[in-house]
Amino acid sequence: MKKFNLALLLITTLAFYSNISSQTYDPSKDTLRFPQEKHLRNIRMLTHEGQNAEAYLSFDEKKLIFQSDEGKLPCDQIFTMNIDGTNKRMVSTGFGKTTCSYFMPGDTAIIYASTHLADKNCPPPPDRSHGYVWKLYDTFDIFIAKPDGSELRRVTDTYGYDAEATVSPTGDKIIFTSMRDGDPELYTMNLDGTNQKRLTFEKGYDGGAFFSQDGKKIVFRASRPKTEKEKADYIDLVKNGYVRPTALEIYTMNADGSGMKQITNFGKASFAPFFFPDAKKIIFSSNINSKDGRNFDLYTINSDGTGLEQITFSNSFDSFPMFTRDGKHLVFASNRFGKHPHDTNIFIADWMK
Repeated sequence: MKKFNLALLLITTLAFYSNISSQTYDPSKDTLRFPQEKHLRNIRMLTHEGQNAEAYLSFDEKKLIFQSDEGKLPCDQIFTMNIDGTNKRMVSTGFGKTTCSYFMPGDTAIIYASTHLADKNCPPPPDRSHGYVWKLYDTFDIFIAKPDGSELRRVTDTYGYDAEATVSPTGDKIIFTSMRDGDPELYTMNLDGTNQKRLTFEKGYDGGAFFSQDGKKIVFRASRPKTEKEKADYIDLVKNGYVRPTALEIYTMNADGSGMKQITNFGKASFAPFFFPDAKKIIFSSNINSKDGRNFDLYTINSDGTGLEQITFSNSFDSFPMFTRDGKHLVFASNRFGKHPHDTNIFIADWMK
């Protein structure tokens, strides 16, 4: 029965990816796509309610792992589902707040961050008296578990925020953000949590990092306060576990932390970068063209900072893009066509060059 189910899943996955590629494309039937989105076709909604975000592919590309409140949970938990949106199941503990999940090599384990050891309840929301800020909860630690959530074990135990872990496609390293040294910096570690090594050393938030497909490069988001006022504001916020994400730029560096390069210089909130399969381009989310700062679209840019192009045009929120290894499909999160205002759902689309 197990072999039959696996075979059926493979057939379903192949059918899902092929979709209607053998048929004549009819834009009028691509109802989740906006006319200007020339690089996207056959967009499919995989979740249908609540806040669903940061959906990332398994190594065999048959599943997605993501965070969700499922429309009713008090705060985000980690879920997995098949690539067509079926068989959705919660794989985190159901306690505390979770974020930033990823599959481990071979898909025999998952990794995510959670606050459940400190408190089974959700942590308090960010203090908005500071304006729009992200809270880097010092109770977040990183955990590894079996794909069903069992055999959970903690792999970071330093005081302070440890989260935003992703895994190299080559299957040898994990990269994550930590506040252990007083500033949110990027670190790598082995798959078992050993050999934790700091990569970034500049004042400012560094996070949301991903490896290139060959494991040689890293792309990430970062803030770099420049004026004395910006530095004072940043230091005051970080002391209380906050960062202001209104001015984030995209950076790249080598896998060992050398060769850091700033790719964007927009003075806006650019984040969620991901390399194209050949690492010659980067796709990311930004409010570059938003008049009120609230509209985020996907953009692409060459790895040398040239050739900016807008990809999505939903007039709301599009983010957290991830390509399949062959570059033929794009997974992303969006507010488009939700059941309720501000719903964020997971989508997959065919990518057209």
